[in-house]
Parts: sequence; structure tokens; C-alpha cells
Amino acid sequence: RTSVTSRELLSFLSMTPLLLRIAIAALLSVSSLVVILLRVSPLTAPMVALPFFFVTLYLSVASVATLLLYAMWAAVSIEGLDAGRKITMSLRQGAFVASGTAIIFGFLMLGILTWWIAVLICAVFLLVELALHS
Repeated sequence: RTSVTSRELLSFLSMTPLLLRIAIAALLSVSSLVVILLRVSPLTAPMVALPFFFVTLYLSVASVATLLLYAMWAAVSIEGLDAGRKITMSLRQGAFVASGTAIIFGFLMLGILTWWIAVLICAVFLLVELALHS
């Protein structure tokens, strides 16, 4: 079935108050990440720049990933998944994606990141999510 009715499209696009708050958090965190990247120099103030970089990176990736994953789960109709469960799963998966991204960037800054370490970090979070999903 490839046709989408207007009712399905409206229910897919409707935002709950929680999703609206996550979207606002995504907008604020991405804009603060851009400010940190463009305005704060890690060479002149590393004690300020690096913690703020990692915090804004985590918040940006978590909120954007949560919104994208919720859109993915909303597009897929699986019996037994209501909106609350979809939001809960999306929040958890967004936190896992953000944690993996922050760890990968930390390893990159330490100079110990290789492609197989990045694959192993992603595999760990994928396996944890699969264990929690079942």
C-alpha cells in the first residue's frame, strides 16, 4: 500500500506537547552548538570550550535524533506501539545515539579513534537497544 490518506498524514504530522518541547530543545541546542563552534576557541579557553562543546553536542544529537526516530516510528505501523511507547523508545534511542557520538568525538580528540573502534562503540549501543527492545 503506497497511498497515504490525509488522516494518516495529519496524525503523523501532529505534535504532542512533549514533541514540541523536544523540537524547541533541538533548535536551542543546535544554535548553541553553532555558537560554541564559531565563537569559542578551544585554544584560548580549553577549560570552557571543551565541556560546553560536549554538552551541546550531546543535547543537539539527542534531541535531533529523538525527533527523527519518532518520525520513523510514527511512519511504521506496528501493533502494540502507541504514541507514548514510540516517544519513550525514541528518547532512549536518541540518548544512545548521542552517547555514542560523544564517546566517538572524545576518542577522536584523544587521538585514539580508528574506524573499528567507532564500529564497536556503535555495536555496543545497538546491542543494548536490541536487548531493551525485546
